[in-house]
Amino acid sequence: MAEKKVKSEKKKSQETVMQMKREETKYPIRGNIFEGRVISAKANKTVTVERQLTQYIAKYERYKKIRSRIKAHNPESINAKEGDWVRVGETRRISKTKSFIVMEIIKG
Repeated sequence: MAEKKVKSEKKKSQETVMQMKREETKYPIRGNIFEGRVISAKANKTVTVERQLTQYIAKYERYKKIRSRIKAHNPESINAKEGDWVRVGETRRISKTKSFIVMEIIKG
């Protein structure tokens, strides 16, 4: 009887560990928040977000277009695809190239 209780407790503890692994890790957003367009979603749980900026050049009294490409973590719950407009927030470093996370899809 005692063996059955121990085995059932082990199974329950293993199930809870598996559930915890399945749940998405929480990344607190701190720092910059901006919007951009997903241009690549080929990598696993990673998207490349491009944003267009305009910079004023005083010498020529003109504006210059600048583009910035950023790799961001794409959680399975959001699952952004190419062409989507997304809101991206800065977080702790997730990998060598990723320190942003997709917060929401604005336009699909």
